[in-house]
Amino acid sequence: MVSNVCCLMLILFIAAVGSSVSATGSTSNDGKKVFDVRSYGARGDGKTDNTMAFTKAWKDACGWIGYARVYVPFGTFYLGAVTFTGPCKSRISFIIKGTLLAPKDPNSIKQDTWIIFRYVDYLTVSGGGILDGQGSYSWTLNDCRKSHNCRALPMTMGFQFVKFSRLRRIKSINSKMGHFNFFAAQHFTISRVTITAPGDSPNTDGIKIGLSNHMKIHDVDIGTGDDCIAILSGNTDLEIFNVRCGPGHGISVGSLGRYTNEKSVQGIIVRDSIFNGTSDGVRIKTWASSGPRNVVSNFRYNNLQMINVGNPINIDQQYCPNPPCYSKVASQVHIQDVKFNNIWGTSTNKVAVKLRCSNTFPCKDVELVDINLVYSGPDGPATAWCENVNGWARGKMSPPPCIS
Repeated sequence: MVSNVCCLMLILFIAAVGSSVSATGSTSNDGKKVFDVRSYGARGDGKTDNTMAFTKAWKDACGWIGYARVYVPFGTFYLGAVTFTGPCKSRISFIIKGTLLAPKDPNSIKQDTWIIFRYVDYLTVSGGGILDGQGSYSWTLNDCRKSHNCRALPMTMGFQFVKFSRLRRIKSINSKMGHFNFFAAQHFTISRVTITAPGDSPNTDGIKIGLSNHMKIHDVDIGTGDDCIAILSGNTDLEIFNVRCGPGHGISVGSLGRYTNEKSVQGIIVRDSIFNGTSDGVRIKTWASSGPRNVVSNFRYNNLQMINVGNPINIDQQYCPNPPCYSKVASQVHIQDVKFNNIWGTSTNKVAVKLRCSNTFPCKDVELVDINLVYSGPDGPATAWCENVNGWARGKMSPPPCIS
């Protein structure tokens, strides 16, 4: 009997060592540790400010030598502005099962983005949870459609100087401004993400990317009041596919050419995606200004369906969202090596293909292949419009091409 009791105690001791449980989480015998935010005092009641609890959980997880996971369980966790900073000791995951709830008042967020990950490598943010920006309380404060000197409201989640990382299985709703912002990210994959805001919500871009490279965005659903994806200055080697975009302003490069410190944009692939009810499909927009002489080059748009899209194919080098603009200055951005291949569907405007390029630096090597865009308005079939474009068209073309 005594020997049986001793054996049982030994088994329990070994099990405790192999998977110890502390006040801050659980550790497995392979070095993995879970840092549950509730162990740091977080409460998912939708009212308690959990900023300090989340910050402490991140600090401990980031310092763990082994695979660390910050865990946010089901519930509604009110969270103030927070920045999760690295570098961390090892790979780290931020698992969101519940809902993170932003403050209603944008003045309480004293940074440009509500939740920021900075200087972290090998990060995964996932879990199937929700980011609720509570933007409807702020949209009336946003007058950026009327003035470019407008007040910038905080975006929902940002990744700054983050490498070899992933964002997957997260839903973002009702951002105050943009939903996800990427700056100086490298080797980053975004997948199975859903982004939602009303079509009339101002400046609620889905994904904004600047000065980043080697990114993939795929299998995402985006419906917002601005660009589904905005590709800004300094991006290279981006691949975007299996995107469902709408409502919104499509997938845009730019706007570019307004500021003196901008960089070129090169190596962009957009393929196998659907645009439904958007103002634009694929768009390149540059300011008519004396900005830097940068290059937009090596773009491939392949296999895209347009469903009631305002401007399915649009290059606009006289971009002027708030007229009047100074139209006597031509854009200094040089667009070259752009291919539109197998793009079909319906346009809500008669001009379904618009290529309006700079008269100082005409677009070069623009190719249209197998375009089939239909306009069913009372003023006749779809047309194409070109200014200052050098290139060619081949295959089945509707509307008739304006380059040959």
